[in-house]
Amino acid sequence: MRLVTWNVNSLKARAPRVLEFLAAHEPDVLCLQETKTEPAAFPADELAAAGYRAVHHSGGRWAGVAILAREGREVTDVHLGLPGEARPDQARWIDARVDGLRVASAYVVNGQAVGSEPFAEKLQFLHAMGQRLHALRAEELVVMGDFNIAPDDADVYDPEAFAGSTHVTPEEREALAELSAAGGLVDAYRALYPLGAEDPNRTHFTWWDYRQGHFHRGLGLRIDLALVSGALVPRLVRAGIERDFRKGTKPSDHAPLVVELG
Repeated sequence: MRLVTWNVNSLKARAPRVLEFLAAHEPDVLCLQETKTEPAAFPADELAAAGYRAVHHSGGRWAGVAILAREGREVTDVHLGLPGEARPDQARWIDARVDGLRVASAYVVNGQAVGSEPFAEKLQFLHAMGQRLHALRAEELVVMGDFNIAPDDADVYDPEAFAGSTHVTPEEREALAELSAAGGLVDAYRALYPLGAEDPNRTHFTWWDYRQGHFHRGLGLRIDLALVSGALVPRLVRAGIERDFRKGTKPSDHAPLVVELG
């Protein structure tokens, strides 16, 4: 089973790239973040024509998340939003069962600056995620999305440059560890490529700033994650970043992260 997460930074702007990706890689599940569409404008018919049923939580220009399942996969028990999140109108969480596997697509609050109101909302959102995941931990879970957290200094191109900034603070990393523990979840990429054993064929970064040639200079962050139930870890056969989709015409600033279960 091939599952993918991708922050597309506007589904309207990136629709041709999404359709290209679906045709080229034929994932069983594609989790999207930052769809930035009004509910009525979500391109469900266009995706259906490509062979994918979509369920989505859309909030207009704010955030927006979706789960796309390939034709033939059963999607049930769709759950939108998180009790306790600060701004539910921003549409940052969706989970559903896909052929019995509980899949979630999450877009964690950016946080902007340490000590700011958005930073407090980020920690609040992560806590709300943990509560939801604790409630779901009896199920086989795959939680995918843009977490806006680099789990370790090795996931940052220059840790010194980010000292004191969001994405790398002890508070954020502790919250990530706590929600992972609440759901009994493991970082799929690190399960296959522990620290010190990076994938030799692919960069491990998933995001690069549009500015100053960061992508071409290799100045990225690993902030898009796939967390899987501990019971699924023996089934992991691949976790990798499709870097080529950060290239080309109108790319998102994120690349798709692909996880395969045997």
